[in-house]
Amino acid sequence: MEQCAKSYRGHPCFNPRAVKEHGRIHLPVAPRCNIKCRYCDRRYSCANENRPGIAAKVMSPAEAMGHLAKSIEIEPRISVAGIAGPGDPLYNEETFKTFQMINREFPQMILCLSTNGLLLKERLYDLICCGVKTLTVTVNAVDRFIGQEIYDYVSYHGNIYRGLDAAELLIEKQLAGIEAAVKNDFLVKVNTVMIPGINEGHIDAVAKRVKELGAFIMNIMPLIPSGDFAHIPAPDCKQIEKLRKDNSATMEQMHHCRQCRADAVGML
Repeated sequence: MEQCAKSYRGHPCFNPRAVKEHGRIHLPVAPRCNIKCRYCDRRYSCANENRPGIAAKVMSPAEAMGHLAKSIEIEPRISVAGIAGPGDPLYNEETFKTFQMINREFPQMILCLSTNGLLLKERLYDLICCGVKTLTVTVNAVDRFIGQEIYDYVSYHGNIYRGLDAAELLIEKQLAGIEAAVKNDFLVKVNTVMIPGINEGHIDAVAKRVKELGAFIMNIMPLIPSGDFAHIPAPDCKQIEKLRKDNSATMEQMHHCRQCRADAVGML
């Protein structure tokens, strides 16, 4: 629990009071993904874009270590080293190699990972061995009928699932992973993308379910229109803030998210 308290104090995504004193770096070492979200488009990356799932380049673990060392030298307030893609970190062995190297060479760093949660429970021991203590899991639905509108397919152990089967499998694995992570003293943040016309009336159900499992904080993010959902207008700030306010009685809400790239670095 002492490690959890340390992670909370020094992690700007979990603790809003840490934003001015602590920074983060995302190391883009994980290119492959095992699900296809209909709002995701990783075919291009503009330097002026700020959205999850994109990076200027994918780095090897060795390149990431060099980048981390230079970044800390330039901005010593960086206290969190995270891996957030551009694919799903748990689906890439480079993730674990990189975390092992950071834990060995920069033991003071808080290690963080963002995932879709499909492989979370089965890779949890590997994360523990690497020294990771903070997690973000993107959960957009806890109802398979809503989930099937959001996910095109899920690839799991050599099989491709679509429709209700894909959504049911992903939701089952996400919830089991969150529960297992909390039981192993991880701090868990849940990201939920608000998609107008699809899940905006369902986010309260997501909040209640992940809170029951022990998630610490929720981050309701506006859809960035892209991919199959390029035609859906992004929700405005008032809509997002109302959702956060409505769900704040259920669990703590994050209000300062920047929807960071997979290669973000510096202060929020």
